[in-house]
Amino acid sequence: MTEAERAKSQRLTLSITFWPKQTFEDLQDDLTPSVDYSAVCAAVRQLVQKSSNKLIETLATQLATHLLTAFPIERAEIEVRKFVVAEAKYVSVKITRSASVG
Repeated sequence: MTEAERAKSQRLTLSITFWPKQTFEDLQDDLTPSVDYSAVCAAVRQLVQKSSNKLIETLATQLATHLLTAFPIERAEIEVRKFVVAEAKYVSVKITRSASVG
């Protein structure tokens, strides 16, 4: 992101897909061991608002790392889109990260 782009707020959209550590069958329709989507959204919003990254690639990587360590998630796919190029609908980066085997 250039300094001119950073001078004003940027519009970003995020698409987040994650795979819980427990299978859906193992959850047996019980919310207790599942991933709290509202908590994920709040954590993402907080991290993005505090971010001062120059690259959306860096932001995507930080988000994936945070989600994998803060929630019972084994894999996360993050797409970050920004809307700054007049000739394009948007530009984006998509990454997939997996939790360490522990």
